[in-house]
Amino acid sequence: MSDQRAAVDLKRSQAVPAYSWYALSVLVLVYVLNFVDRQILSILANDIKADLGLSDADLGFLYGTAFAVFYALFGIPLGRLADSWKRVRLMSIGLGLWSLMTALSGFAKNGAQLTIARVGVGVGEATASPSAYSLISDYFPARLRATALSIYSSGIYIGSGLSLLIGGLIVENWNSHFPDGGPMGLVGWQAAFIAVGLPGLILAIWVLTLREPKRGIMDGLESPEDPQPFRGFTSELFTVIPPFTFIGAARRGIGALALNIAVAIVILMAAWTMTWLTGSEAGFVKLPPIANQWLFVGVGYYSVFCWATALRQRDKSTFNLIWGSPAFLFTVLGYSCVSFQAYALSYWAAPYAERVFGVPKSELGWLIGAPGAISGFLGIIVGGRIADLLHERNGAGRVWVVLFGLLSPVPTTILAMTTQSPMIFYGANFFSGMLAATALGAAAATTQTLVLPHMRATATATFFLGTTLIGLALGPYLAGYVSAQNGDDLSLGILATLAIVPFGAVCLLAAIKLVPQAIAKVAESAVSPG
Repeated sequence: MSDQRAAVDLKRSQAVPAYSWYALSVLVLVYVLNFVDRQILSILANDIKADLGLSDADLGFLYGTAFAVFYALFGIPLGRLADSWKRVRLMSIGLGLWSLMTALSGFAKNGAQLTIARVGVGVGEATASPSAYSLISDYFPARLRATALSIYSSGIYIGSGLSLLIGGLIVENWNSHFPDGGPMGLVGWQAAFIAVGLPGLILAIWVLTLREPKRGIMDGLESPEDPQPFRGFTSELFTVIPPFTFIGAARRGIGALALNIAVAIVILMAAWTMTWLTGSEAGFVKLPPIANQWLFVGVGYYSVFCWATALRQRDKSTFNLIWGSPAFLFTVLGYSCVSFQAYALSYWAAPYAERVFGVPKSELGWLIGAPGAISGFLGIIVGGRIADLLHERNGAGRVWVVLFGLLSPVPTTILAMTTQSPMIFYGANFFSGMLAATALGAAAATTQTLVLPHMRATATATFFLGTTLIGLALGPYLAGYVSAQNGDDLSLGILATLAIVPFGAVCLLAAIKLVPQAIAKVAESAVSPG
């Protein structure tokens, strides 16, 4: 009886103040704009393809790889900075940067210029989730963390839906008023980029007003402020940004430098091989014989290797709980397979409906965008709440939800991509989005539980390495590549992404077995000296 009373007292002591919910609402707005700026390329894809003479593979590269690699690459040092500096300030700066680069996308005259702008958007957006995940973990107690992270992550679906609504309306209205091009010769898709980019500069000022919570306070593991927060950030840059990575490796010794060079050569050869095997030249800054798609991906994977090896030497405890933890890695890989197929479907659904069913852009916003926002919101909120409830009963409860999010969308995706009925397509697409969305909050909360408080932003950056370098960088591109190789058959392209499901299932089944023991190990680490 006394134990039950103590548990009740503990929960009361962790009552969530109203300000935490207010701060969460602002963070959701940031994430909504994050995905409006990221996803608006979907509704604009067919127009950009026609105006700039691009292929479906190029469009997949623009949406996925060009953005994802630099999002992941800069997420590493920015995640480290979020662990040591003011997270609110960092997020505000990043929001201003990606909003500006989105607006500049509207002035692109060719694929190369649009690629540079997308890279800038990726760098800016890399500040958002490491900062937000860490902030939310200090605004909310552990018992509500998956719920709060799910609410935050609902911005993905709200923003994606709004991007189709807003983008479609802007393009059609602009082109109807300016059929030969408007001011400065801008056409509809360019005006849409500018219109959604500029509001972020105002929101960045609002974000600056948020209070910075004490790090680790909700877990009773309050961490002191780092007196030199930028030292770690600068050091991290030398571990992930080529060619500075060679300097960083040399500082660790001749053996580390030799290994670094060897890995760089192997990855470069792998990029050349993939280019030769696929015959792909997706990309716009021509560096023959290596296509940008595989060069970009190779740079991303090389940078991750450099960072992980440096982390192992510099901070072995963090390395052990992230890269040295099979439970953590299998969770990340498993969810990356969810994002692989989910990103492909969410990006290509609107261009597919426009081509196959002849739906006007303004209607796509209501038929795909708005339902997609609702389905994603429902899926992630319900999935997060169920994940929290299952976690209370079983240490691997949240991972079961991730597995559900991987397997359950397969039948509805197949139905959506093979039906001849527009209404069945819209319904199946709705359920595919909702079912896949159940996994995100559960996966994110699992990774946060597997590390100590001062490692959370770094763990978040690692989590997003998987979702970006596997899910975003490869999923949409694979769909576009298969489509381009088969006469612009987007149905076949999207269905091809389902090939990753068996691999994801194996990873998540392994995580289900390993996560409970890993959580116990973290608890032991929290009380161990050093």
